Amino acid sequence: MDPLEIARWQFGITTVYHFLMVPLTLGLGAVVVYLQTRWNRTGDERYLRMTKFWGKLYLINFIMGVATGIVQEFQFGMAWSEYSRFVGDVFGAPLAMEGLLAFFVESTFLGLWIFGWGRLPKAIHTATLWLAVIGSWISAFFIIAANSWMQHPVGVELVDGRPQLVDIWAVVTNNTAIAAYTHVLVTAVAVAGGFLLGIAWYQLWRRRRDGIDTVDASGRVVVGEAPEIPGRDKLDHSVWLKSLRIGAIIAILGFAGTAVTGDLQAKLMFQQQPMKMAAAEAACETGSSFSILAFGDLTASDCSSVVTVLQVPGVLGYLANGDVNQTVQGVDDLVPQYEEKYGTTLPEGAIYGDRSGQTIDYVPLMYVTYWGFRIMIGFGALAAFAAAVALWLTRKGTVPANVWIMRLAIFGILAPFGAAAAGWIFTEMGRQPFVVAPNPTPGGIDGVYMFTAAAVSPGVTAGELLFSAITLTLVYLALLVVEVYLLVRFVRGGVVSAMPELAAKDDDRSDDDRDVLAFAY
Repeated sequence: MDPLEIARWQFGITTVYHFLMVPLTLGLGAVVVYLQTRWNRTGDERYLRMTKFWGKLYLINFIMGVATGIVQEFQFGMAWSEYSRFVGDVFGAPLAMEGLLAFFVESTFLGLWIFGWGRLPKAIHTATLWLAVIGSWISAFFIIAANSWMQHPVGVELVDGRPQLVDIWAVVTNNTAIAAYTHVLVTAVAVAGGFLLGIAWYQLWRRRRDGIDTVDASGRVVVGEAPEIPGRDKLDHSVWLKSLRIGAIIAILGFAGTAVTGDLQAKLMFQQQPMKMAAAEAACETGSSFSILAFGDLTASDCSSVVTVLQVPGVLGYLANGDVNQTVQGVDDLVPQYEEKYGTTLPEGAIYGDRSGQTIDYVPLMYVTYWGFRIMIGFGALAAFAAAVALWLTRKGTVPANVWIMRLAIFGILAPFGAAAAGWIFTEMGRQPFVVAPNPTPGGIDGVYMFTAAAVSPGVTAGELLFSAITLTLVYLALLVVEVYLLVRFVRGGVVSAMPELAAKDDDRSDDDRDVLAFAY
């Protein structure tokens, strides 16, 4: 067993799982800010209920995100010590700002928001949530800035073979970082939109199933009440319908934003990582056509057997440079260029160990990049289309009573998550065999790159890495079970799960005793 492969699997599993928390935290936090601000300004109890309910789910996700994110930093020192030595002088600044500034801001003010209900003036209490969410967005920026430096190193000079930071402003204004950050933010909005839409659909469907809401001859909703069911009043219907419409609208806007920012990223990728662009198309030959569907052996070293079934002329050229006549270099043309610049075999040295002298494969795993790129676009478009359909189907004030449509709406929550995960995997896997990609753009810094094979800790054995990989995977699976359980529990409970005061009091028990997050309210 190769320690490098195990270390990569470990980092990939934990990072992808953690990244599922990130867009929902960023997007849902902004939604809750909007809802509480509306309640603060209008006094409308509908917005208070929405703030409480969606805020509860936001807290669950935020807590799990923190728990799963801590592991990432430990891995740098444990499994990737050579990588940490190489990038440490650069990463120290943005990650310190993320930890000491942004994270403390968001955690401090989130604590004030949690415990400030009924204790702080409404305006100040709302401001604490604003600051907490802004802190999380700033935190995300510093992390994206660090990651983008790996994609496009800037602001450093080589000293004794290691990059040393000379311009922090260049790092935080890196065009790759700006494009990636805006892409992450609009993706977060789309993820939050799908989350709201699916859950709100389920709640409206339950009201139909329970006979609370009915429809008249024209199909328009007749809103009812169920006094025997806590919280199931007429205002409850408005809460879910408003949540569904907000979710659908921001899901559509989020996808539109991802299309715009994704186009910007594609143009930068054409300049900065041409092999990733070629791998995304499984393109052996230079051309300008975008492959919609292809079959064949999408291996890392040979794409000659790939047969394109459906392609659109000029689209790839437009994605690359805004010009339908622009040709994009294929794998066959790029490989010799990479070999001439960076060598054909891994250098000799202690950090490479037994991998010294191995042939370098400059083509990333194309079945990952090719399908990852298409899953990212396809799932995002599917979520936006579903949101538009949801707006049409609910135009008369409620959802259809069909149980299968409800299940499809719930399952549809996963589509934007799938798009986000596929995009992240594509971004990271497409950079291989580099963990720090070279900067080929004009003015780029020669020699600032690092092969992934050189980044793994030389003193860690395959057995140790296998043990930690299995252990962390099991721990993360347990955390997944806990998170899903909590989310399902509070979703099924509806607004009452976040506002126990709406429920009829029972002298034999306390609602707060049954609410594991009662401290938050």
